Amino acid sequence: MFREPTAADGQRMWEIARDSGVLDLNSSYAYVLWGAEFAGSSVVVESEGRVVGFVTGFLRPSEPDSIFVWQVGVDADQRGKGLAARMLHALLDRLAERGVVRLRTTISPDNEASQRTFGAVARDRGMTLSSEDYLSADLLGEGHEPEDLYTIA
Repeated sequence: MFREPTAADGQRMWEIARDSGVLDLNSSYAYVLWGAEFAGSSVVVESEGRVVGFVTGFLRPSEPDSIFVWQVGVDADQRGKGLAARMLHALLDRLAERGVVRLRTTISPDNEASQRTFGAVARDRGMTLSSEDYLSADLLGEGHEPEDLYTIA
């Protein structure tokens, strides 16, 4: 079941991010806050009553017709089932009613799985996927890879 997150989902979202081993881990407070304040632009998926995946996003203030996806997290036992793409489709379908026509996200150059997922979403929707340099590694610090800006439009 795909639905908007609530503050009560925040701890579980944090656990999924922590256990992923690849997502930048924010504080548990950040995930609780995301469920409380950005639910309309985010999604969680439940299986057997348990949250097993999430997408956090926000509507860009400078582009109200664009969703910016912050993180996509899927529980380890749910990976490889296309759940990330299905959550992105569910989110885009819901936000289309609010005039959202574009998705933006950042992906590091070595994250081929995310590149494939967002590419598949673009293809499935008959849209294009483009990328451009966005945040350099020196801005991000701590040995972080650069982040390229990807757009589905």
